[in-house]
Amino acid sequence: MNIDYDLSDITAIANKIIANVSNKNLLFYGEMGVGKTTLIKEICLQLGVTDNISSPTFSLVNEYQTTKNEQVYHFDFYRITDETEALDIGIDDYFYNNDWCLIEWPQNIKNLLPLNAIEIHLSMKANGKRNILIK
Repeated sequence: MNIDYDLSDITAIANKIIANVSNKNLLFYGEMGVGKTTLIKEICLQLGVTDNISSPTFSLVNEYQTTKNEQVYHFDFYRITDETEALDIGIDDYFYNNDWCLIEWPQNIKNLLPLNAIEIHLSMKANGKRNILIK
C-alpha cells in the first residue's frame, strides 16, 4: 500500500492499516515530526482504546486495553542507545504474544525485531501531504 494523504484522512488510513496487515507487529519509520505518533494514536482509537494515548518517549512502552479486551503496546525507542535497554524491559515477551505492538524508531533495536513485522514508512511530500508506504 502506497498512499498520499492529508491529516483529515487519518481515520481512513488507520482503518486501512488495521484491515490489511498480516500481523500485529507494526514498525513505524519516518523523520521526527512526520506523524508517527499521530497515526499510532488514531490506530489505537480505531482499535477501541479509551485511555489517554500518549507517546512513551521516556517510559519506552505504554500499555492500553481495547473495548474488546485486546492489549495494545506502544513503544518509542527514540532514546535507546543500546539494544540491551529493550531486552531489559522484556521486549521478546511483547513481540511474540499476538498483541498489537506499535513501534516507533524500530531502527534503534533492529537486531531484536520480529522477522515478520510490518514496516510502515511515513514521509512528508513537497505539497504538504504525507505519504505512507506499507511493506
